[in-house]
Amino acid sequence: MNFKELATVAGKPGLFKVLKPSRTGVILESLDGKKTKLVAGMSQRVSILSDISIYTLTEEGAEPLESVMQKIEAEFEGDLGLDTNPDDSELRAFMKHILPEVDEARVYTSDIKKLISWYKIIRVQAPEILTPSEEDKSDESSENAED
Repeated sequence: MNFKELATVAGKPGLFKVLKPSRTGVILESLDGKKTKLVAGMSQRVSILSDISIYTLTEEGAEPLESVMQKIEAEFEGDLGLDTNPDDSELRAFMKHILPEVDEARVYTSDIKKLISWYKIIRVQAPEILTPSEEDKSDESSENAED
């Protein structure tokens, strides 16, 4: 599984695995113990996780969600060190620690909460996608060699 196979649906909690497209939309399966199936029609807003980024103050303007989650995994390995109900300042400090160049004016507390809940779901259901693949590592090393 990878970030291209995972989706979120506006108005529905949690994450979904994309099973296959249909004539009326896309067939999704929830990433929880129930494994309920859902047909998301054209009127529902479905976002693939590989297309989601977090606003930053860098030249690129955004950091892909996949690399942010991999940073969280590398740093915390599942233990985020947050209270069960963290306040806004704690969530913002967590985000600033993971991504120092985050654009705090455009990244809301609700976005950080979603990031944390999605991370926890992925950590349980598909932990293999939180570690960089061999291809990613070779891409990084070749980019560094060119610099």
